[in-house]
Amino acid sequence: MKSAPSVIVFDVNETLSDMSPLSARFAEIGAPAHLAQIWFAALLRDGFALAAAGGTANFSAIGAEILRETLRGVPLTRRVDDAVAHILNGFDTLSLHPDIAEGVSRLKSAGLRLVTLSNGPAQVAESLLTRSRLRGEFEAVLTVEDAPAWKPVRAAYDYAAAACGVAPGDLLLVAVHPWDLHGAAQAGLSTAWLNRSGGVYPSYFAAPDHTISALGGLADLLEGQTLA
Repeated sequence: MKSAPSVIVFDVNETLSDMSPLSARFAEIGAPAHLAQIWFAALLRDGFALAAAGGTANFSAIGAEILRETLRGVPLTRRVDDAVAHILNGFDTLSLHPDIAEGVSRLKSAGLRLVTLSNGPAQVAESLLTRSRLRGEFEAVLTVEDAPAWKPVRAAYDYAAAACGVAPGDLLLVAVHPWDLHGAAQAGLSTAWLNRSGGVYPSYFAAPDHTISALGGLADLLEGQTLA
């Protein structure tokens, strides 16, 4: 049986942040709103491919290049450079999911250390937490910009453990993405699947240690198991 974690590691995009407003940004440039999901999936796909091949690249650079290709042939209402900037700047306007603030407060009050670990820019996570008045609850904003590879490569999670000065087994990753949880589990972390949508977890990935529908559910599980 795994020991109680001392550090909670949060994925950022879609786990902390509600990315649904990006669909409206696509509509504002004259593109179909559903392209937001297609574009983001392609961005992750190519980032993962680079990581699997032993390379890495800047999240925003990949996103901009894929976005230009995604928008090819779309009758935009503004110049393509402006359209790309409008979409990417949208990350700096996103809000937290409604369950996050209370859950973060409870986990912090339970004596747990809180950090983020994102494949995206540190500035996006910093801005999100600052706007939400939660930055002070987080010990560090970690990003693969400073790690050897993108998640779900093991080196990304090892980087987080080293940055926190603990063993991987002392970390618990919270994420909505099964691929992220699988990578974390392979690196020795505990995992919690934040399943807001009521979906089915893929059987081909390592099963999460916990499944919750809101972040408060993790606080329910961990309160009383941690040392102040």
